[in-house]
Amino acid sequence: MIKKKVLDAINKQINAELYSSYLYLSMAAYFEEENVPGMANWMRVQSKEETTHGMKLYDFVIERGGRVVLDAIDKPPVEWKSPLDVFEQSLAHEVKVTAMIGALLDLAVAEKDHATASMLQWFVDEQVEEEANAEKIVKNLKLAGDVAGALFMIDKELAARTFVDETAGGAAE
Repeated sequence: MIKKKVLDAINKQINAELYSSYLYLSMAAYFEEENVPGMANWMRVQSKEETTHGMKLYDFVIERGGRVVLDAIDKPPVEWKSPLDVFEQSLAHEVKVTAMIGALLDLAVAEKDHATASMLQWFVDEQVEEEANAEKIVKNLKLAGDVAGALFMIDKELAARTFVDETAGGAAE
């Protein structure tokens, strides 16, 4: 059985993961309008990943006999200054999520909830990857500057990303 304090915090994290999905979908829509379909694809895949993260937490709560309580999802931003601005905000968002996961893990440890602490280790590892991926794109966009050919190459590279549900053992979609 999951303790109420931990349950409430996981429910809050479910909302945060679903907000992340919504945020990345908004970023994808921005990129579609800006005619950079590769970047839009990257963000759509990111949105799907965030939904699966929320569902991983959802399923864990159910498995532990808890009740998932969904809350309203905040409206994400819809405008950015540039592709670099989008990815810088994406990186900042991932840093924020990493802190949230860390706080949730700290709570699980303090509450001696070893099952939750064990499950959250997957999220800790995932956040290292999330931050590294966003940071790499930010660095590439800074390097490219306003050179159209370089931006085209980055867009083409990001178009190749496909969704892999790592929560289900890595099945590609």
